[in-house]
Amino acid sequence: MRRLLAACLFGMAFTTAAAIAPAAQAQGQPPLRCAVDGTFAPHAFPTLQGGVQGFNIDLFREAAKRMGRELTIDSASFSGLIPAMNAGRYDFLCAPTTATAERAANMLFTEGYLYTAFQFGIRRGNAPIRSTDDLRGKAISVNKGSAYDAWAAANAARYGFTVQTYDTQTDAVQAVISGRAYANLGGNTVVRYAATRTPQFVPDFVLTDTRAHWSAPLPMNATEMRVQLENALECMKRDGTIARLSQQWFGTAPAADDAENTVFPGTGVPGLAGYDATPREPRC
Repeated sequence: MRRLLAACLFGMAFTTAAAIAPAAQAQGQPPLRCAVDGTFAPHAFPTLQGGVQGFNIDLFREAAKRMGRELTIDSASFSGLIPAMNAGRYDFLCAPTTATAERAANMLFTEGYLYTAFQFGIRRGNAPIRSTDDLRGKAISVNKGSAYDAWAAANAARYGFTVQTYDTQTDAVQAVISGRAYANLGGNTVVRYAATRTPQFVPDFVLTDTRAHWSAPLPMNATEMRVQLENALECMKRDGTIARLSQQWFGTAPAADDAENTVFPGTGVPGLAGYDATPREPRC
């Protein structure tokens, strides 16, 4: 009887140890390191207490929690984030980053957690922009180093506008309010959020052919980290966490086929370099 009891107790101890071993191992690891542009509301912006808050802060804190890791988030100008990550300072970026073919040649991307599209915002009372033809002769403000900066630089001569770059999105919007620029070009979520906070600023023309994934970039050699991070994001899609955060921060519930609710096949962004089409079921 004593032998049977001892065997049962040993089995229970082994089962318990096996169950807690991954968590204990994760707790022994150093915190994950990521960074954001801390002036990019509502994705990341300052709190009154001196920290940062926003959709992306909540998103990646929860993702790190599901990975069993602590998370350290730095705040810096967006133009310096990718070079800092590639230099080894960060494990990945928490900043909303548009997955493009050019960027995918130099870093890995998780699947998208949001869809983004390029949208103009103008000062209330100004004539609306109805097509790219209306950009001729106007000044467009952009956040330096962003995908919107790249689009504006590539298309300024074609459409006949000038480009003003600013270190923060807040400054780029203020340039429109003050009349230094006619319109600001940014992401749809950011332009719409800015309009809810600044009555003089209104959302305007959307470049409908620019819809893309907002994804988490990682260094080229971080293949295992990408799988772990994407797995956490996919589980957050399945249980509705990302959709709830989206509604909380952007004011509207995402559609069933939006990226917040879509678990994409494989790993990464389909159609871009670095995408792995190998089937993978999320482990939640």
